[in-house]
Amino acid sequence: MSDASPGARRSSRGLWLLIYLLLLPAAVVPLLVPLYDKTDPTLLGFPFYYWFQFALIPCAAVLTLTAYLVSKVADERDRGER
Repeated sequence: MSDASPGARRSSRGLWLLIYLLLLPAAVVPLLVPLYDKTDPTLLGFPFYYWFQFALIPCAAVLTLTAYLVSKVADERDRGER
């Protein structure tokens, strides 16, 4: 039997939901090609299509890093319940 109350389990569940929400844009936005399938505006001679994809890389890295740090906290909470 578990000594953890149901209220304690919800706190880590919310963190895991936050992790999924952080990772969702990094996975979905690159799939929405009509969103960025255009040439204007250009940036340093690069059409929008290319520089938008390049901009997605650091954005996805920041979202992934944030999700990783939140997952460490959520994992510690889950281990603390056991």
